[in-house]
Amino acid sequence: MNKQRKIRVAVIFGGKGPEHAVSCMGGGNMLGSIDRDKYEVVPVGITRDGSWVLASDDPARLAVTGGQLPSVEAVAEPGAQVVPWADRRQPAASAPGSAPAPRDPGQSLTTSEPGRIPHLLGEVDVVLPVLHGPFGEDGTLQGLLEMAGVPYVGAGVLASAVSMDKEYMKIIFQAKGLPVGAHVVVRERDWSPEEAEGTSWSPADPERKRVLDAIAELGWPLFVKPARGGSSIGTSKASDLAQLHAAIAVARSYDPKVIIEAAIEGREIECSVLEGRDGGPPDTSLPGQLLIDGGEEFWDFEAKYLDAASGMAIPAPIPAEHQQEIRRMSAQAFEAVSCEGLARVDFFYTRQGEILINEINTIPGLSPASYFQKMWEASGLAFPDLIDRLLQTALARRSGLR
Repeated sequence: MNKQRKIRVAVIFGGKGPEHAVSCMGGGNMLGSIDRDKYEVVPVGITRDGSWVLASDDPARLAVTGGQLPSVEAVAEPGAQVVPWADRRQPAASAPGSAPAPRDPGQSLTTSEPGRIPHLLGEVDVVLPVLHGPFGEDGTLQGLLEMAGVPYVGAGVLASAVSMDKEYMKIIFQAKGLPVGAHVVVRERDWSPEEAEGTSWSPADPERKRVLDAIAELGWPLFVKPARGGSSIGTSKASDLAQLHAAIAVARSYDPKVIIEAAIEGREIECSVLEGRDGGPPDTSLPGQLLIDGGEEFWDFEAKYLDAASGMAIPAPIPAEHQQEIRRMSAQAFEAVSCEGLARVDFFYTRQGEILINEINTIPGLSPASYFQKMWEASGLAFPDLIDRLLQTALARRSGLR
């Protein structure tokens, strides 16, 4: 009897965006947790210049070591040649209508040219993207895989795009009746380089004055973020006008569109979500409360990934009825953006018990330091089982419009 071959999974991590290292940490966590008895894993890294490479299947090399962040460049297979659509050897041709010929275990994927993808992705059964931010979490990779007809884990093009862009995410949440905090979106035309540098404050036209007046109504302090970013990269807290100028300049170095949010005094609560089984409603985890004990003013990149003093209380120490409301709102947010697969939804919980939704992450942090998996583990779902559920959900998804 022929032994049934394993399901072939391409785990893709790294990427061109500023969250490259975070994606590498998540990729390593996936490589170390996926069930190798059931799945054959193809580790594929995307370098910072956009090249696709076969990466080392060694999770330890994708962890933070001695304070040093990991990268795809550091784990690319040695001796890779730079050629387009690059397999060193072509697989044997398959008969028309048959499954692709199995990949020769000795065959290695070499580096592609920047902007070109390896055709090996057409020979895998499913793709597991662990890419954060632009060029991976924003619908770009999802659109490529849809065009290629390759099944993949997670949200589709629409949900990925609107959830990546905090402006449109909040518009959709508000339209669906979900409460969000006060905020102002600042585009390039609203904030000239002179204003960004603090050399001029006088608006050149009524539209700029409207934006400046709207910012003034938010009060101090403010949080200034790239509109299409994550992991708190490029995020700053501003307590006066000078700091606001500097914060906008920092955020704009990552994204020409900036979102400015009023500070909300309260706890930060998160909840993990999985697509429901067999078309059922989304499943939600126990919510957790972020704990910052390292002296940071807010949950910044260092607190998230480098500060061992930070952590999470699971379940969040809030009344049971408020835990349930956060879970209900998490499922509602998931469906509001037509999400699929998985997500993490973040909230503010005020002293008065008011719950405000902050954002949804369609590819939440998946590194060992991230809390998506920890909330599910506290809810009774082990991480390898969670990964298996994600892969099986993706494989069962019908192709085309859904």
